[in-house]
Amino acid sequence: MKRRSKIYLGILTLLLFLLLLFWFSLPSNLFKDPTSTILEDKKGELLAAKIASDGQWRFPVSDSVPNKFVTSILTFEDKNFYNHIGIDFLSIGNSAWQNIKSGRIVRGGSTLTMQVIRLSRKNKKRSFLEKLIEITQALRLELTLSKKEILTLYASNAPFGGNVVGLEAASWRYFNAPSSQLSWAEAAALAVLPNSPALIFPGKNEVIFLKKRNRLLKSLYENGYLDNISYNLALKEPLPGRPYALPIVAPHLLAYSEKKGMKGKRIISTINIHLQKTVNKILARHQERLSANGVYNAAALILDVKTGKVLTYGGNILSDKIDDHGYSVDIIQARRSTGSILKPLLFGMLLTEGKLLNTSLVADIPTLIGGYAPKNYFLTYDGAVAFKQSIARSLNVPAVRILQEYGVEKFHHNLKKLGVTTLNKPHTHYGLSLILGGAEGTLWDLAGIYRNMASSLNDYHLIHKFRLKTEKPSFTSEQAKQNYCTVLDAGSIWLTFEAMNEVSRPEEDASWRDFSSAYKIAWKTGTSYGNRDAWAIGCTPQYVVAVWAGNADGEGRPDLTGIGSAAPILFDIFKHLKSPQWFLQPFNEMTQTEVCLKSGFKAGENCEERIIQWTQKAAHLSGLCPYHKLIHLDETEQYRVSGECESVRNMHTKALFVLPPAMEYYFKNKNASYKTLPPYREDCMAYVTNRSFEILYPSHGSKIFIPIEIDERKGKTVFEVAHRNPGKEVFWYIDSSYVGSTKDFHQLAVNPEPGEHYLTVTDRDGESKRVKFEVIER
Repeated sequence: MKRRSKIYLGILTLLLFLLLLFWFSLPSNLFKDPTSTILEDKKGELLAAKIASDGQWRFPVSDSVPNKFVTSILTFEDKNFYNHIGIDFLSIGNSAWQNIKSGRIVRGGSTLTMQVIRLSRKNKKRSFLEKLIEITQALRLELTLSKKEILTLYASNAPFGGNVVGLEAASWRYFNAPSSQLSWAEAAALAVLPNSPALIFPGKNEVIFLKKRNRLLKSLYENGYLDNISYNLALKEPLPGRPYALPIVAPHLLAYSEKKGMKGKRIISTINIHLQKTVNKILARHQERLSANGVYNAAALILDVKTGKVLTYGGNILSDKIDDHGYSVDIIQARRSTGSILKPLLFGMLLTEGKLLNTSLVADIPTLIGGYAPKNYFLTYDGAVAFKQSIARSLNVPAVRILQEYGVEKFHHNLKKLGVTTLNKPHTHYGLSLILGGAEGTLWDLAGIYRNMASSLNDYHLIHKFRLKTEKPSFTSEQAKQNYCTVLDAGSIWLTFEAMNEVSRPEEDASWRDFSSAYKIAWKTGTSYGNRDAWAIGCTPQYVVAVWAGNADGEGRPDLTGIGSAAPILFDIFKHLKSPQWFLQPFNEMTQTEVCLKSGFKAGENCEERIIQWTQKAAHLSGLCPYHKLIHLDETEQYRVSGECESVRNMHTKALFVLPPAMEYYFKNKNASYKTLPPYREDCMAYVTNRSFEILYPSHGSKIFIPIEIDERKGKTVFEVAHRNPGKEVFWYIDSSYVGSTKDFHQLAVNPEPGEHYLTVTDRDGESKRVKFEVIER
């Protein structure tokens, strides 16, 4: 009895061991081969693909297999697939009988499940043990996966000839289409290939290949899957020829995705393939124009404002010449000098904090700050210009002067809060040049910032508060919402976009005129120092389009500018985007303010011409008009007087619009209606304390280099003074030496010796001003 119990226990233990062996016989991951990186658009269309690291075109496992291929492969390979448990005993018996009759192996008895196991085991040499393992693992696989999942594994890993593995890769390589679009003839051709993958060899084996495919088509017809017409039409379809190259619609996005850890995966993007192809064509067309100037690269990015999704990703010009002119460089993620593209952000920050109104006059005069002398693009000055016009015209001097008052550190900090990720150095490294391209940015960051501005303004009308929808992992929605509440409020964003809508369009591309009459767009251009980078960014309530043009290697070109090179691409793209609406004005985040008509500041008590206009909510923090002053005139109103030289009863007091001398000097040349102050009456000159002139150049502390002329003589530098009364004679002194006088046009060419000097300027009324400067040698 005890012996029998031991036998039973041994048998039970053996059965348990065999059961465990069976259960753990299947590897947890059947296929460990590297896969290709696949990029698809939002509807599953193939945008780009990269071959797997082992040199095979092997797409990641698909979610499903098209019915035509399923029907074809089961008809050809495994008719009883849905009825067996991984082993088809009837098929094995029939195969064995046919092989015995033929005296050789003419038919195998493997099911599709067993073929999946064989593929996973790399088609090891056939033997009785190997067959036993295949059977065991096939049974185990049937207990683990559904029939659909087993079919998917087979279709994704079956060999289709050459370096093509898997149905999806084969469909694209042989028919240039996704497997879901295969015809019956194409599905049948692919169904017979895994059985004999060497058949796919253009020019060879075509007769055998054709017979096999047509035999399968006949079986499909006989089984009722094809009607007579479809069958005869399928027989006439040609076999696949040489493999097609896979689509290359968004290769730079594919490369970027791989860098982000998506290598070997199927990436479902938000790209619109039709819009992507349109943008690719636009970039290629403009590259022909730009290449005449030695400019070879361009990039464009389109974002959906509502969702933040990327609709197109044109990282560069598409070219077969991968290493020629840097076409492989993804410009969208490249760090490039920002030029003037950040100016609207500074504009919005000042409005949000109530530093200025959008109409306030700002100074546009020659400026030297700590050795830094910014220049406007056309090297001219307006004297004074409305704040919003300085943005519309992208004037450099007002931007630098405003940044100095606002603070570089604060601007630097706020830019980082808004999403500029490339500011990895302290604000002192960039200085005032930060506003003119002294820092680097990416098209990705900048497009995201302008999109967030547009989204915040749109969302305000939905929920009356900001809600930032961003895909950046470094920001939470709460952090972003707080950033946009404190850095840029809704009213200021709206005023910023209104100013950007007034930007002068590129004259060489007159098509913008037709476009601007269709609908409004807020846009800004930028050109980096040395003409190395041309930027253009535009937004509407629906879209943000960001464009860059230049050379990937950083080579500058003389005519490379944002307005002439990037803006035409921007408007060409917007022609294909329907965006008829404009941003709604956020009235609850704005206020009506009484504004001085001439100065654009809040109206002061001396402002006679006033207007009520909508301003940002913080307008109450801005100062009153500083340019309207009470002026005392004599009875003829031709001369100014004071209490020391005229009786109060005889004085006529008027409020006049008076700019400081330097601003007035340039302003009156472009504004014929501007009236200069009347001169002081001669008997009142002794009591004058107000300044009538300013030294424009040199400014105090300037360092001046005077070059040597071609004839090797020492050159000269031109000093300049702005006098409120040009007819007045001005006398010039360097140190204690008199060097000349000027009248009407107060400019004097001099060549001081190297070293430190003092320039003293006086006029006939006794007014004097003095600055220190230094002449340096190389």
